[in-house]
Parts: sequence; structure tokens; C-alpha cells
Amino acid sequence: MTEHTDESPGDFRADKPVFLTEKRFDQFELPEPLQIGLTESGFINCTPIQAETLPVSLAGKDVAGQAQTGTGKTAAFLVTVFTQLLTHPPKTPGLPSALIVAPTRELALQIYEEASLIGRHTGLIINHFIGGVDYQKQADALRNGTDIVICTPGRIIDYYRQGIFKTQNIQLVVIDEADRLLDMGFEKDMRFILKKLPRYDRRQSMLFSATLSYRVLELTYEFMNLPEFIAVAPEKATVEGIEQSLFHVGMDQKLPLLLGILEKEDWTRVLVFVNTKTGVEWVARKLKGNGYPAEGISGDLPQRKRLKLMEQFKDGTLKILVATDVASRGIHVEDITHVINYDLPQDPENYIHRIGRTARAGKTGKSLSLACEAYVFHLEQIEDMLNARIPVVWAQDDWFKEDKAGPIRIEREKRPIRKDGRPPRKQPARGKPAEHFAPSAPSFKFTIPRGKDYFPGAFFGFGPQSDIEYDAEPDLDPVIVFEAEPDVPTTSDVMPAMPETVQPEETPVPAQPVPTSAPKKRKRRRKKKAPSGVQTAESPENNGKSADHADSSGPVDQTGNIT
Repeated sequence: MTEHTDESPGDFRADKPVFLTEKRFDQFELPEPLQIGLTESGFINCTPIQAETLPVSLAGKDVAGQAQTGTGKTAAFLVTVFTQLLTHPPKTPGLPSALIVAPTRELALQIYEEASLIGRHTGLIINHFIGGVDYQKQADALRNGTDIVICTPGRIIDYYRQGIFKTQNIQLVVIDEADRLLDMGFEKDMRFILKKLPRYDRRQSMLFSATLSYRVLELTYEFMNLPEFIAVAPEKATVEGIEQSLFHVGMDQKLPLLLGILEKEDWTRVLVFVNTKTGVEWVARKLKGNGYPAEGISGDLPQRKRLKLMEQFKDGTLKILVATDVASRGIHVEDITHVINYDLPQDPENYIHRIGRTARAGKTGKSLSLACEAYVFHLEQIEDMLNARIPVVWAQDDWFKEDKAGPIRIEREKRPIRKDGRPPRKQPARGKPAEHFAPSAPSFKFTIPRGKDYFPGAFFGFGPQSDIEYDAEPDLDPVIVFEAEPDVPTTSDVMPAMPETVQPEETPVPAQPVPTSAPKKRKRRRKKKAPSGVQTAESPENNGKSADHADSSGPVDQTGNIT
């Protein structure tokens, strides 16, 4: 981590033995170009996470590191990447040899800037690939050759599917802020990327995060080669040097209290967190309307404007930045004195990441949270994770200042209307085919008739059995007699009559469902009337039966049909 030799009286950096260790970078066997870049950039002594990680990672072993936010995780894996690539040059020049994945564009840009700073004498080509920037320009940079790729998941997957990004030469892979990647829904993307890389035993993998959840550990077990877990002060959930305060306030009084806090506190740079994008715009416009230099940053803001606001916030031109949790991992500024949670986060881990934006590099800072009736329910989970109670401060009447900005109206972007008056169809994302939904098949509704004596399950044979009375011997089993279908000779016509058996009373059978279609009618032939002198159906030779129905019983009419 950077060590300042000339500290100003207003510098809040803690004493060197508290934050930095006695371990120095020049005590490691680092390549000379890298050592020169570290010295010129002010990296002299190691932080705890650097002192424990570098001996393991420089030996070529996989590492899963957990450390407090702002303790130098980025420099720990960058030193390893530069050392390995300088010691073992790539076999195929021009193809990427190292891949560093970050959850947000701001964090990827921050890693790129720090890598360009300490690796300026190494001769390695470093490029970053993020969304919102010229697509063709970044694609040309990949085609022209690069050694270290720093990216977000979405953009690099797009280049891979187009055959621009080649993975067969990757020697090292780094996943930064892994828990944030999973929280933002990049789990499938990360699994896709890791599966396209060389096997885990043919590359070195490093994973760093402020918290190591079970989901993160699952990635380590599946895609890493027996990593060594390194945790620096894991029992402390938050960064030392942060003075936390909690204000219980109504929703309608949050803005007046925020104005009062900004008036009474001695601040240099303030970072205000709001849960929604609309809230970010509303709070930023309210602060500007009350005379404060504030701007809002969220995921909907164009990338060029986001980068411009980040630069203004870093160089001190912009004093107050209102942001959502998406930007909380990409803001690495060492001089943020106050973090204000205008809304309590719904995820307790986001609280740690929010307040970790202050008290960086051993400095001190303040965290002030406003708990209203809408988000106070998340306070218990936050305090359970901290394993401590946040000190409550009761604001006096003079802390609430009048809002002079007036009403603010947030207009949402309206979807264009087609000529026929209907809303436009949703266009599929680039590279994804449009979804076509087949019409649903007509549903079949099966109903069971429920008569007077209905019993649940009787239709399937689970109803109560009725008592059977026998006229003959009680040991005889009931005999079921099936009626012969029409026009089919019965057994009595073929075999001699058998002694009559006693038939028991038939058990009532539940009514069967009525068939939906009418039964098929039997075709009957109509015989022409025979002329006189010709033998007819009533002749004694046929015993009163027609020629076609000689085996059937019953009288026949003059046409030869059975009546």
C-alpha cells in the first residue's frame, strides 16, 4: 500500500505499525522492473493481507483471500501476476496470459489504473474491457495482442463467443470481489468463463473478497486447485477507525436531517448511499437545490458520464456523490471522510461494503445511518452480522434544516408508441435470439360425477363396500354376468343350457362419466322386396329368419330387418 513520506497536518493516516507491517516489498525476490515501479509508486511496506498472501502466491499456489475493504488486496494479486508473467514468459506472444475479473466497471477501471501504475516498466501490455465504451476499439485491442486482460463478465463473454478472446494461453486468473459478483447475478457467467479456461491444474487461480460466503467457497472447491485460505482479522467485520452512528427518523424528516448533518459535520468528501436509482436522482437534485455540490451515479447513467463523475470525485472537484450499491465496490478514494446511509441496505453485507469506502489506508472516518420506518427492519440483521450494536444518536431540533429546493419531479422514460397505438415489442438482447412462444394447447378438464351417494375415492374403487346378501349358500362367490353386445351370439346359443345358479344382488356401481361423443350407429342393409314366386324371408326353410340374420333371434319385417 502507498506510504506517504510527507504527511500534511490534516492527514488522518494511522501510525505505521498499526496499519502496515514490517515486511517490505524489496524483501521478496521480485523482478527489477516491477520493484522499480513499486518504489516509484510509493509501495514500500506491505499490508497484512499482502504480507501473508505474497509468500504463497509467488510460490505458484492458489489463494483464496479474505480481508477488510481497502487493505491492499489489489496490489497483492497484481504483484503476483506481474512476477509470474515476467518469470515465465508466455509461449504464444499476443494471446492473453492473465485474466482479472471484477464485478463493476468502476472497479475494473480502478484495477487497470493501479496495474498501469506499478507495471509501467514491465513492458507488458495491459488493457481493460468493460461495457459502455467503444466496442470496436476494445475488440481491436484484443486482436492486436494483450498480456493482461482486466474486464467485467458480460463484455469478455461477448468477445469470447465471437472468437476474439482466446483462452488457451491463460496462465493466471484472478476473481476480485467474488461475493459481489455472485450478489449481482454473475454466477452463471463466472462458471461459463472458468469452464472455458485451461484446467485448474494448468493455471494459477486467486480469489479475493471482503467476505467469503458458502457460495464463494463452492467456486473455490470446483474451479481452484486446493487453494490456501488466508483471512486477515476475520473476527472483525468492519474496518477499524470507523465511527458509526445511527439516527432513528421518520421518512418525511430524512432530508431535513441530512441537510443538518452536512451543515454541522466537518467533512471533505461525502458518499451518500440510496437503495433505488430513482432515490439517487431525487436526493442528488435536492442537495443541489440546497446549494451543495452533489451528483448522482447509478447503473442507468451512461458510462462516459459515470467515469467523468468518478474523476471529479477523486480529484476533489465534486464533493458529494450519491450512489447505489452497484457503485459501492468501484469507488476507491482514500480521502472520503463521511459515508451516509440515507437508506439502510437490505443486505447486511452491503452495509460493510458501504462503510468500507471510508477509513481506507489506515485513515479514520465516520458512518452515519438514517433508519426510517421503511428500512428499520433490516437493522437487526446488520447488527447481528456486526456482532455489536450501532450507537444511537438522537438528533436535536436544530439538526433538522428546512428544504429550500422545492418539489422535485422525477420523470421516467416513456416507451414510444407505435402507429397502431400499441406499445412496441420488446427487442431481444444483442446476440440472443428472440423468444417465440407456442400457443397453449386447450386444457382438458376431467370431472367425476357426484351423485346423491357420492363418497370421495369411490370412482377409483376406494369407496365403502356394500353388504351382499345371498339366497343360496353364503360361501359362494358372487358371479358377475356380462350382457352380450347386440348382434353377437351369446353363450346360450352355442352351448347347452347349464343349471341355473343363484345370482347375488348386484353391487351398485358408481355412474360413469358420459362420453363426449355419440356412439357410432350400426349400418343396416335394406333388402329389396322379392318378386312373387321367389322364396322370401318368411319361408319355412329359414324358420322366419332373414338370410343375413340367420343366427339372430327375433321377428323380422317385410324388408328383412329385425324388429
